[in-house]
This record gives sequence, C-alpha cells and structure tokens, in this order.
Amino acid sequence: AATRTPAAVQQPDPAAVEPKPSGLDLLDSVAAAARLEAEIDRKLDEYAKRPRRKFVGAKAKEYRLAQYVEDWRQKIERVGTLNYPDAARGRLYGSLLLLVAIRADGSVERVEVQRSSGEPVLDEAAKRIVTLAAPFSSFPNDVRADTDIIEIVRTWTFTNTDRLTAH
Repeated sequence: AATRTPAAVQQPDPAAVEPKPSGLDLLDSVAAAARLEAEIDRKLDEYAKRPRRKFVGAKAKEYRLAQYVEDWRQKIERVGTLNYPDAARGRLYGSLLLLVAIRADGSVERVEVQRSSGEPVLDEAAKRIVTLAAPFSSFPNDVRADTDIIEIVRTWTFTNTDRLTAH
C-alpha cells in the first residue's frame, strides 16, 4: 500500500507580512497631511485675493460692460484725434491692436501693443494717448461687484485724415 506523506504546512512568507505602523510613522503621516492642508489653504487664499479680470473684445455682449467700454472708446477717440502724433500728420497711417487694462478706480494697470502697426511712431502714440486720457471712469457698482480689472482689446486706426478710431 502506498504511504501517504503529510502535506507540507504552508508557513507565511516573512517578506509578505506588512509591518504594523509605529506611533512615529502615524505622527509623520499626520504632520504631512497637516502640511499639505496648510499649503492648499494658502493657495486658495491667494486665489481668492487675485484680481478678478474681465476680458472685453470688440463685441462686448454684456450690457454693463458694453456701456463702460463704449464710453471709454469715445474718450479715447476724442483725446486721440486731438493729440494725433505730429510726426504722423499727413504722412503715416495704419492700424495696431492694443490691450488696455483698467482697474476698478479707473486707473490704468498696463498698456500693451498686441500687434504693431509697423510704425513705431503710431504704436507709441497709441500708448501715449491712453496715458493722456487716463484716468477713466470708475467701474459702476454692478461691475465692481465681480470685476477688479477690465482688459479692453481694440484695433486702433490712425487714418489718413489725421483721426483716431478704436473699434
């Protein structure tokens, strides 16, 4: 008769057994979680404090912004035509794309030429006109409620009749 050998009793592999975390490990984990939470809170706080910007292109659809930008455009054209660059009168004309960022109090945050006219005299004149026209009106209360800075981007055209149009 065949003799049976007892089946080997399986012993757990010591490498496969996970060690129980010590008190120090738990403290390190809690500290790491607290540091991470503090970092997230700091970033959320920074995000909440950032300026709330509204970008306004050529076709402002929101009435409360559209009226503000229209008033701004009229002032720019009036000041720009009165201060048409002497070096360009009757000689230079062209178009450029200009970004004007205005703070809620009507002060100018920055002015940038986004696409040059190819004529440095006209590009510089556009920036100078913004400076001459500033400050602009403060934002109406309904705009101020959710906007800190309005960024207006317009094509400025210095015409061959010595006028400025912003459209």
